[in-house]
Formats: sequence, C-alpha cells, structure tokens
Amino acid sequence: MTNILSLGEFAATLPRKVIASGALFTNVDGYILIVKPTYRDYWLIPGGMVDADEAPCAACIREVHEEISLEIAPDRLLCVDWHFRGDRLPADLIHFIWFGRSLSEEEIAQIKLPIDEISAYKFVPADEALALLPKVLGRCVRVALLGLERGQLLYSENGEPL
Repeated sequence: MTNILSLGEFAATLPRKVIASGALFTNVDGYILIVKPTYRDYWLIPGGMVDADEAPCAACIREVHEEISLEIAPDRLLCVDWHFRGDRLPADLIHFIWFGRSLSEEEIAQIKLPIDEISAYKFVPADEALALLPKVLGRCVRVALLGLERGQLLYSENGEPL
C-alpha cells in the first residue's frame, strides 16, 4: 500500500530557504549607502529579511522605510544570489538586491535613523563598502554593482555570476 502524504506533511519535507532583500543606493558621487545596525558588529545595505507571506520587493520597501525613513520603491532588480547554507547558516539564503536609485542631497537630508536599530549611515566608495560588509553580502553587492554597470539583472550562486 502506498503511503499518501497530506499537503502539510509533504510541505514539511521540503527544503527551507531564507530570503533577504536589500537596496543599493548611491549619492551623486556614486558612493554606496551603508548602515550600521545596533545589533551587529558590521555594516549592511538598507534591507533585511523577507517576512512570511511577503514579497521580496515589498520587504525591501518596508525595510528601507524602517531603517532610513525614506519611502522609495526600488528602480529595478540588480541581482538574485543563492548562497549555500554551509556551516554558518541554518538554511540556504537567497538575496534580492534592488537599485534604490541615486539619492539627491535633499533626500539624504531627510534620512532619519531608528536609534534602537541603526546607529549610523555613510556613503563610501564601492571598494570600501565591500570591505565593510559581511563576506556573503559583500559578494552579492559586488554582483549587484556589476548588474548596475551592465544594465542587467544578474543571477549568481555564492556570489559568482552564472
């Protein structure tokens, strides 16, 4: 006799994926916006984890508003990166990185940080941003910058474009 699984039982056997969504913002000099969370010892781009039943673009918009108080819909998707969970992550990680846009001086002046979550922000050259970001995110941002330069959406695995 064949054991037939219910939809819930079948769903419980599926692999788990964690999804993050962030925005790449630049200033008029082409420097990248990075933020310093109060709960981490490294810098990030504005963004965060996608909640249950939330689309990656909606998560990006929500996180940008929560972290830098700007209501900006991303201009376009630059990169989707799949990262194997390995030893450090509890599940595979899928990053969506969007181009927020180049912020004007007026928009930058409107940035307000939630003091309990983000302690600072700054615009830095790309090479400095990549050095300050955690390794996994830095590789994704590197691919996103390549996508921005080429005007293409890029897919990568573990930070390597395919």
